[in-house]
Amino acid sequence: MYVSPDALRGAEWVLPDVPLLLGGLPVAWEVSARAEPDQALVAWTAYFTTGTPPEALSAFALALDARPDPAQDTGSPDTVVAALTAQGWQPDVDYPETTAWDTGLTSCFTLCTLPELIEDQDPREGLAGWQAWAEPIAGQPHLWCATFSHSTPHDLVSAFADALASPAPVMRRVLPEAAAGQLTLVSPD
Repeated sequence: MYVSPDALRGAEWVLPDVPLLLGGLPVAWEVSARAEPDQALVAWTAYFTTGTPPEALSAFALALDARPDPAQDTGSPDTVVAALTAQGWQPDVDYPETTAWDTGLTSCFTLCTLPELIEDQDPREGLAGWQAWAEPIAGQPHLWCATFSHSTPHDLVSAFADALASPAPVMRRVLPEAAAGQLTLVSPD
């Protein structure tokens, strides 16, 4: 477990401990923030399963670290969809303000009702939060999932979305079989 020096931010590898599933996959990382160091309840929590693209997770963590107040929301839902569409993702036909798909329709980012057990300072049920996932073949297992509780600042979710949608090449040791034919391979030369 990591707790920032100001005790406002935390990240924990929970894979062996927490039986929370997203899209049928176990949660590996929980990242959270508090408004005050002595606040018992976290203000928000973000959850990432194994396989979440490390570039997107890193962008989220760096944006969180750069914020003086990690619990204060400084964005709006529009910033998340704008980050995705600026990188070529397409707004959903039915929910263009809150959902975007990659051009291959294999990855989705949406503002929707969250599953149970998502921790947030707002205890009301049925609140919306951001969820993202990759499902290269419809009906087949997800490659990864990420969920951001209702109070997660939109600018942090936007940082994750922007890195996720970036067309910049990324290094991978192992390519997911389910994504065969949907990836562009670039030689390191």
